[in-house]
Amino acid sequence: MSSTTAVVRPSDAGSPLATAPGVLAPVQWRWPITGLVLTLLTVAMGARAAGTSVFAMTGATPWFTFPDIVVPSRGFILVMALLALIVTAVVTWLAVRRRPVPFWAVGLAATFFVLGFLAWVVAGTGATMPVVRLFAGALAFAVPLVFGSLSGVVCERSGIINMAIEAQMLFGAFAAAVIGSIVGTPWIALIAAPVAGILVALLLAVFTITYRVNHIIVGVVLNMLVLGLTSFLLASVLTGPDRAHFNQALSLPSIPIPVLSGIPVIGPVLFDQNILIYLMYVVVVVLEVMLFRSRWGLRTRAAGEHPRAADTVGIKVNALRWRNVLLGGALAGMGGAMFTVGLGLAFSKNMVAGNGYIALAAMILGRWNPRGAVGAAAFFGFATNLGYIIQTLNSPIPTEFVLMIPYLATVFAVAGFVKSAKPPAAEGIAYP
Repeated sequence: MSSTTAVVRPSDAGSPLATAPGVLAPVQWRWPITGLVLTLLTVAMGARAAGTSVFAMTGATPWFTFPDIVVPSRGFILVMALLALIVTAVVTWLAVRRRPVPFWAVGLAATFFVLGFLAWVVAGTGATMPVVRLFAGALAFAVPLVFGSLSGVVCERSGIINMAIEAQMLFGAFAAAVIGSIVGTPWIALIAAPVAGILVALLLAVFTITYRVNHIIVGVVLNMLVLGLTSFLLASVLTGPDRAHFNQALSLPSIPIPVLSGIPVIGPVLFDQNILIYLMYVVVVVLEVMLFRSRWGLRTRAAGEHPRAADTVGIKVNALRWRNVLLGGALAGMGGAMFTVGLGLAFSKNMVAGNGYIALAAMILGRWNPRGAVGAAAFFGFATNLGYIIQTLNSPIPTEFVLMIPYLATVFAVAGFVKSAKPPAAEGIAYP
């Protein structure tokens, strides 16, 4: 009896889909199915749409009045469905040929679906979709997620699971509001917030590195501790006659960048913001370069992947982990400042509201990479702001489902990527 063996083609030999030499990997149907589902949903929306959809361009640029964009709802949505179908066909062709599917292709199909969804929400209702407000609000919601996910990247790349991002962000928001109110200026909050995050990170480092306690348990306990502490201080100190002294609604001023702030849509969204958002841009670029182009980054990744090997070449693994955990706490604390002085709000009970956990999801979705984490955080920020904007429109979607949008986006996004995302090998493992 003769047997046949499926052989990997030379072009597939370097592909991650090749399981072993001489064996052809199974076809990965996840992305074709995802694209097909998005296409069918877009077609269903187009079939039910009527009238016109208006995309309001108010505030798109200070240089001139940008006209609103009016499109026939059904035609526009069906065109988006056709484009999504074309992308899905390309993705399917790549999958059948067992070639890696580029992430941008899946993102493109999702973009066509989102554009169709935005048109469907306002189709024939007389309401308008505020484009600039949609993206500017998405950026505001994404900022704490970016800082939180970068905190997770710095910690987990060195081997420490930072489940306390929620606590660090919450304490950062609290310190920014209180210290800023006492001093009378929001600028001091930019110092107080990261210091508060470092204080929480100090506890995380002591228990996980020094006393070798389970990282997830320590993180959850710290989240509960800071929530209880800030709630108690809010009720006992920050309310009543002393509220104006300890808990004011201070706001960082917007600083428009000349020329860049006038670029249509992009300018008002990205370059007419406060200093905290500009700091986020700088931190993302610096961390991306440092993590993959510096001695510190190489040592950090070594400590997270193979700490014993790192130790044999003279790297003090635990000292490095200590420094990274404190740095991660500072980043998460800075993200917490966005909830108070960044948005011009006074501190309120549990105002972080689970964003620390969504930041962890953004880190996983971004594959423990600063650049990927930023993209995932932007996606979650967009989903969150879209939910709030839909509430203000005469939308056929029930309010309860609108409020579920950011959390559903988080679950589906992480569920789609978690199998292909590999954490650092020594994550959560004490050393020595």
